[in-house]
Amino acid sequence: MILFLVGYAGSGKSSLGKRLARRLGVRFVDTDKAVEQSVGASIADIFHYEGEEYFRIAERGAVEALANEGVDMVIATGGGLPTWRDNMEWLMRCGIVVYLRRSPEQILSRLTEHGRNKRPMFRGKSDDELLTFMREQMAQRERYYAMAHYAVECTSMSDDEAVEYIVNRL
Repeated sequence: MILFLVGYAGSGKSSLGKRLARRLGVRFVDTDKAVEQSVGASIADIFHYEGEEYFRIAERGAVEALANEGVDMVIATGGGLPTWRDNMEWLMRCGIVVYLRRSPEQILSRLTEHGRNKRPMFRGKSDDELLTFMREQMAQRERYYAMAHYAVECTSMSDDEAVEYIVNRL
């Protein structure tokens, strides 16, 4: 079984994904890290020097390669992966997709300075500007995320509760 975690940047895909993989006894992979390893550059550098299209192609290639390994795993996808071309439909065919839903306010409160700086789209924005940006972008992405097999309203749960909720749904 491949379990894909989707949701907005900072929603907890990586942190919950690691816990979930441990709980299920399977491998955990973060697609951003897989892309960085395959390309040999940071996500920020890929976006800056090669552009989003190049990144999205590399991201899809990385997730396809992982799925083709044929082993059970939890994969934390990039926040934009489900919104590009047919990615969400492809994820739905290849595994179980879980949408981690959080409010923009909760995401902002969870972000460390490092977490904020490593995401190019978050850099240089005040808290108010970032909240406005997140609300707008999350509204645009919601229709893709909502296609997931399961949606988990993480705003009202601790990370441990969210992991148990997902395990119980599986």
